[in-house]
This record gives sequence, structure tokens and C-alpha cells, in this order.
Amino acid sequence: MRPRLEVAEIFRSYGEHYCTEHSVAPDQAKAMRDIQACRTAALGGHLDVCDEGCGYQRISYNSCRNRHCPKCQGLQSARWLETRFDKILPTPYFHMVFTIPHELIGITLQNRKTLYDILFRAAAQALLQLAQEWERLRAHIGFTAILHTWNQELQFHPHLHIVATGGGLDRSQTRWIQARNDFLVPVRTLSKKFRGTFIDLLREAFDTKGLRFHSSSRHLLNPGAFERLMKKLSRIKWVVYAKQPFGGAEQVFRYLGLYTHKVAISNHRLVEMDNGQVTFLARDNSNPGRKRSVTLPAGEFIRRFLLHILPSGFVKIRHYGLMAPRNATTKLDIARKLLALSAPDRYNAVSPRIQAATWMDLLFHLTQIDLAVCPVCGANLIRHPLTSFEHPASSPARSGPILQDSS
Repeated sequence: MRPRLEVAEIFRSYGEHYCTEHSVAPDQAKAMRDIQACRTAALGGHLDVCDEGCGYQRISYNSCRNRHCPKCQGLQSARWLETRFDKILPTPYFHMVFTIPHELIGITLQNRKTLYDILFRAAAQALLQLAQEWERLRAHIGFTAILHTWNQELQFHPHLHIVATGGGLDRSQTRWIQARNDFLVPVRTLSKKFRGTFIDLLREAFDTKGLRFHSSSRHLLNPGAFERLMKKLSRIKWVVYAKQPFGGAEQVFRYLGLYTHKVAISNHRLVEMDNGQVTFLARDNSNPGRKRSVTLPAGEFIRRFLLHILPSGFVKIRHYGLMAPRNATTKLDIARKLLALSAPDRYNAVSPRIQAATWMDLLFHLTQIDLAVCPVCGANLIRHPLTSFEHPASSPARSGPILQDSS
């Protein structure tokens, strides 16, 4: 179902004015241009014409493939999951969320790449170390970490979603140690270790002149002021949230797809754009399962959306422990063999892999829509470069519906 409103329409209506009134970073400007051009004639396309001459034709415009575009993530997510399929182990999995305190929001906005890297490193080191040190586990686990930077109202809220194996290899790599059913490691201890590691890495970045401070944070250039902030951070509680364990590999496979390629807001959450205001839906935490409306000035909506454009080349999905690339053919393979001897069958049940040579094959697998077949007479569709044909709107032949692809 096509959404009522798209982020691209908001950018087209108010983006130019916003850019004249505000400073926009090159990465943000590129994302705005790409999203506006996505699946429009600006990026070119092709024309599909029925091979039997029934008169059906369909124009399709190309996608921008920008990772922040709400329209480009469905097939990207499916492709990514296909490459990760062989990395999922037949064991229960745990989901954790690592969040930094609001006292760090200003510094993070001014040092996004550095602070995001520290967030990944601190969470990974804390989890790997505790899993190996905690007496009830003492195992080398594996996990995937995914960075999100927003909350439901598009405000800046950096946090990591981590999906971790429910156990790991012992130090001799000859035995799989299964975690307890209710939790992987003590969350309070993990939170303290995460906090300590993060602060240590932040101090290191400060000492090596790796942080920038300006505007309201300029006072932190003074070592004394910076150290006072570090002491304050060490006294407050850092939130690490752990959900109940997953059932097995199949559930993990599907769940990861919900998080890996999410963008700040999907087009389907947008409700309307009227009189310079944008209204969208957000989760109502006081009424689980229900939605609430949020209305913002268009400029504020754009500002919040742009907060979540990642630095160019930044890797937002990272793998650690058994899942780390260097362990793909060593420790991970050992773990799979050990689990095959002991894991219950329900943890081994997974869907068949998608055999998709092209994006059209993948789309057919996911939606059962065959773009190579005429929906009117069932004959083959012949694809032509769009520039070689008169636009269907001006052609006397009967035109088919406009279908937007992800090529």
C-alpha cells in the first residue's frame, strides 16, 4: 500500500528554504538530494512493454540507494540477511540495548563519528569481557551490534541494539557453554562495566585531542571542566536493557531484519503535511500497542531527520566475538559443529535460503510479484531504456500502472 505522504515530498516543499536558513553538512545535503530524486525521472529508468502487443506498458524509475532513504531499505535488508544466514547459530539469542545518558548528547552531536565508535567499542568490550569473566558463563560469545540514533519523535537518542548468542565456547574451544534461560549476564554489572569502559575511552579521546567542542560545549576544552563531567557521568546510572531470549535461529533471522536497515522514520508513519506542519505517528508508551500523533513545524521535522544522517562511510552494523569476520571460518565453525551435537531440533529449524540471482528474483521471493510477466495477458515483458521511448503519458497505447523498483 502506497503511503499517504513521503519524506521526499516534505523535502521538496520545504527543503530549499530550510537549507537557506540553516547550515547543512555535505552528507546531509546529499541525503536530501538523493531522497528527493529517488524513483523519479531524475535518476532515469526503463519501460516494460508486453511482448505480445496487448498494449500494456509500465514505467519504472531507479532508486537512489541512499541508506537513509525510506524507500530503499526493503530489498537491501533482505540482501544483507541473506549474506548473514550462514552466521546464525542454532541456539537461543538475547537482545540488549545500550544507551548513553543525555549529558553526552551535545558532545556526541559535535563528534558523531568519534562518539559512535566509542559507543560500539565500549559496549562490545564490556559484553565480551563480562561473558568471559562471569563465573556462571565464562564463555566466548558472539553478537551483532546495530546503531540507531533516534526515538519515536525523531529526537537524538543514540543507542545500540545487540543480538547475542545464548552461550559461547569455553576457553579450550572444545565445549559449548549454554547460558541460563532467563538471562545471559547480570545486567547491572554489565551497565557498570559499559559505563567505565566508555568513560575511559572518552578520556583517551580527550587526551589525544580527538574531540571538538564549540558553542554550549566550548567550556569543556578546559581539562578541569571536562574531568568534572567525567566524574558526573561515573555517578549516574547508564541504561542497559535486556529483553527475554529469542526462541532460535529462525526467530533471530526474522528479527534482525526489523533493525538492520531501519531509517529514522518510514513513509508509512507520515500522516499529513499542511500549513507548514508535518504530522506523523509515534508509539504511545503509556498505551502499549497504540499510536499517537506528533505534529512539528516542517523545518523542525527536517532538522530532526537530518540529525540521523550518518557520517560518510560509517559502518552502522558490526560483528563481534564468534561473529567477527576473523572468526567466520574458525571459532564460529567450531561452535556450529559443537551445537549440532547438542542443540534441540527447534533451534536448528530455519527457512530455506533465498535463491535470488537478481533483485527481481528477490522481489518475487518476498512478494510473489513477477515483474517480468505482463499482468494483463501473462506474456513476457521486454525492458527498454526509458530514454528510447516516448513517455507513456503521451502515448496512445494503454499504459499500465507506474511501479517503482529498487534497481
